[in-house]
Amino acid sequence: MNIRKAKIDEAGYLSDLSFRSKAYWGYSDDFMEACREVLTVSPDDISSSLVFVIEDGGTIKGFIGLELENDFCLVSNLFIDPDGIGKGYGRALWQHMLEVVKGLNVRTVQIHSDPHAEKFYLAMGAKRIGEVESNVFEDRKLPLMEVELIR
Repeated sequence: MNIRKAKIDEAGYLSDLSFRSKAYWGYSDDFMEACREVLTVSPDDISSSLVFVIEDGGTIKGFIGLELENDFCLVSNLFIDPDGIGKGYGRALWQHMLEVVKGLNVRTVQIHSDPHAEKFYLAMGAKRIGEVESNVFEDRKLPLMEVELIR
């Protein structure tokens, strides 16, 4: 396994990966189509935030996107290709993220979690601190997860 910064020309591949990863949870075609825009990774997303990919055997198996502001970090994306779910790629990306943000003096990491991913974040040490509204569906609430980093 290798973790590295994403390249701008990988935006399309990462968009497809995020769509496949979200669809893994059995969402309807209509739901997935409504989410397409927010699942799209643009070249600007890669150049303006921290995006890391995890590769295995030369193939990208997942990625994590981070938006930083002062001592706060939002995990904007964490997607694993469906054939890699349960194989440790998410955990490896999470641990890499923690190392990166600690070096940047981040104190708080938040995640607007898909309900299906909440157990993963809890296992990684995050706590559910509330809910946030979905940026796609007005009547849908998402778990708001947080990790406080100790200095």
